[in-house]
Amino acid sequence: MKWKEWLEKWSMTSLKIKVPFLEADWEPKDPDRDAAWELYIELLTRITTQPLPSEYGDEASALESVHNLFGLSREVIKRQGRLCIEFTKIAIVILNQKIRPFTAKWHKLMLAGGFNDEKQCKQFRNELSELQNTLRIYSKMLADMAGVEDLTELEE
Repeated sequence: MKWKEWLEKWSMTSLKIKVPFLEADWEPKDPDRDAAWELYIELLTRITTQPLPSEYGDEASALESVHNLFGLSREVIKRQGRLCIEFTKIAIVILNQKIRPFTAKWHKLMLAGGFNDEKQCKQFRNELSELQNTLRIYSKMLADMAGVEDLTELEE
């Protein structure tokens, strides 16, 4: 299977990836599977894929949890080493194209007191919900890469 086909399978063709990479074979190895498993578990157990009802939670904590995916991803990549290149390719793209724009925007607004404004909090939660949809797909992709049963939709 080619990278392009794998991304199409998950409806992630909106990611901006150069053609040479898209035409390359998608062949995860054991370090890719191990890395995918590690981050998959992190995604499933964070606000990144779990609902945040309006009457619960805290926007700043939710933002921090999403932001922590950068450090977690880096640690996983370093721990698994240079042989987890397939995982690294998708992790970098998701971090830079999906997560970074969200965290950059909301970090700046948070520092400016945005989470003291009810309208800003509602907007944050709406945008978080959109990001969560993307990250649920990402978690399913990681389950596929890890070769495990996907539990993303386990709960109602």
